[in-house]
Amino acid sequence: MFKKILIANRGEIACRVIKTARKLGIATVAVYSDADRNALHVRMADEAVHIGPPPANQSYIVIDKIMDAIRQTGAEAVHPGYGFLSENRKFAEALEAEGIAFIGPPSGAIEAMGDKITSKKIAAEAGVSTVPGYMGLIADAEEAVRISDQIGYPVMIKASAGGGGKGMRIAWNADEAREGFQSSKNEAANSFGDDRIFIEKFVTQPRHIEIQVLADQHGNAVYLHERECSIQRRNQKVIEEAPSPFLDEETRRAMGEQAVALAKAVDYTSAGTVEFIVDGQKNFYFLEMNTRLQVEHPVTELITGVDLVEQMIRVAAGEALPFAQDDLKIDGWAIESRLYAEDPYRNFLPSIGRLTRYRPPEEIAAGPMVAQHKWLAQGTAMGSSAVRNDTGVFEGGEISMFYDPMIAKLCTWAPTRGEAIEAMRVALDRFEVEGIGHNLPFLSAVMDHPRFVSGKITTAFIAEEYPEGFEGATLPEDELHRVAAAAAAMHRVSEIRRSRISGRLGNHERHVGENWVVTLDGQEFPVRIAADRDGSSVEIAGKTMRIESDWRPGSSLAVLDVDGRPLVLKVDRIAAGMRLRTRGADIKAHVRRPRAAELARLMPVKTPPDTSKLLLCPMPGLVVSIGVAPGDEVQEGQALATVEAMKMENILRAERKGVVKAVNAAAGDSLKVDDIIMEFE
Repeated sequence: MFKKILIANRGEIACRVIKTARKLGIATVAVYSDADRNALHVRMADEAVHIGPPPANQSYIVIDKIMDAIRQTGAEAVHPGYGFLSENRKFAEALEAEGIAFIGPPSGAIEAMGDKITSKKIAAEAGVSTVPGYMGLIADAEEAVRISDQIGYPVMIKASAGGGGKGMRIAWNADEAREGFQSSKNEAANSFGDDRIFIEKFVTQPRHIEIQVLADQHGNAVYLHERECSIQRRNQKVIEEAPSPFLDEETRRAMGEQAVALAKAVDYTSAGTVEFIVDGQKNFYFLEMNTRLQVEHPVTELITGVDLVEQMIRVAAGEALPFAQDDLKIDGWAIESRLYAEDPYRNFLPSIGRLTRYRPPEEIAAGPMVAQHKWLAQGTAMGSSAVRNDTGVFEGGEISMFYDPMIAKLCTWAPTRGEAIEAMRVALDRFEVEGIGHNLPFLSAVMDHPRFVSGKITTAFIAEEYPEGFEGATLPEDELHRVAAAAAAMHRVSEIRRSRISGRLGNHERHVGENWVVTLDGQEFPVRIAADRDGSSVEIAGKTMRIESDWRPGSSLAVLDVDGRPLVLKVDRIAAGMRLRTRGADIKAHVRRPRAAELARLMPVKTPPDTSKLLLCPMPGLVVSIGVAPGDEVQEGQALATVEAMKMENILRAERKGVVKAVNAAAGDSLKVDDIIMEFE
């Protein structure tokens, strides 16, 4: 077994690898850029080596710098994580040339499967079902349009060396094919150093289901069942689960056997993932093979009890797999929610800044997790369910504009899908993140969405269910009553505290009333509170709710029992009230005496400023191009500017017809949120 390994990555995956290495007694080496000098993975590793400036193309994907770090520290093996150099054949060859073990597949398998064009040809030869498309190299945008016309719209334009949703576009007509080709090509060059593009038929209403494979150097290969990855936005996975609620045992076995056959066809070793798209009739088609550990690998670990990182290390050290296919059973259900530094109220645009609060829910091991993850506390805090949080950040740390916006991967496990969903709902409500925009509200809303709960999902779920973007969840009336009752009880606790202030005059005891009006975002709920030593009874909407909690004023998280059911609220002070967040809803709550509530109705409402004639920068980023000039007439939907943030290009379009009055930004400018890019007449 290795004595020291270097992790050629950053963030949560570097931390994840370090945890398993510790369990195996292996020393670890981290690498870091200027932006990551104080990062969590640097703190966790036994050693750390500086490798350059923040941009990945000057640090994390510079092979020579990683090789220098290996030589400096005497590392015997390298784990590449995912992204960066994880699927770079030249990196694997450089390690092999110096006798350093690559904790991943052979360079030949990376070359064959990492290139999407080549992999589709090999898959077809191996008898794997594939999607119709053009596998040759495409010279320019006009050729891309001709090929797309021949295949028939819609088509998927993809970077050959791509992954993680980067360098991918769906085109429904020739104009979108032309535009999408250039953007995909640019993103591919910036993210992977390889701008080759291919085009294939886009299967409508598909599910994205992938098979985890694991192979050793002794000819053994197995599949560890499937992951359902259909909840995606811009081809970037957001929520994954294992197993899939759609597959039957026959389809699962057929997909698994094809995945293993493909791995054997290229002499694959280590962990890898074969991705398929599956239509409504359970027909499945090969999409691509990722020759690395996937972001969503934890859900597979949770239902199988297999530590995939540990097996990757053992395979790289020459050990045989300790199990056969028949040993790998599905135990329970696991769900992963990716917490991104993306603002769902701004169409999920990237957000950067300092994490002024970062408090994830407590990690609890149960089921297959108990034997697998010894670094987690064992217990029954959530009954028979479990919670795991893979992260690479900490409170006070910064989210940088240079890298992927993922903050953490929150996972839950339970015996059934319904229980795993409920565990995730509670865990998301308990997750506190402040200082940046993030997608926690959206994740919570999805967990309560009837279509997700039913399991009837496709990769079009987000586009279909949130066509106008995400504007926050709307709680049902009975849940609003629970929140209103909780707000009243919490306000009473605050009032009692204020009434006990020291230094008051004698015979001037303040009386805390029983009748109040709770206003939730303008909706009023008259309530009556009767309190005792153990809690409060709140009369609201013709019924009485019993509320018990140990919440105290100033606490940012309130865990309450409302009529025997848990209610978790994130609590912040606002002017004369509270900001309450739960289940994806963001609510302004005010609790007033009846007379004060009557007067509050007469107060004027402040109107927001008019920005209808301005194009504002929706996220911090770099201006890639400006597509118009002062005096130009623009049409609805016309591209006005392109802004790059966190390795993704975002095209800003005109919302209506108009004339450009002034352009205030130029290509190469760095902008912050709401900077004015251009003005209209």
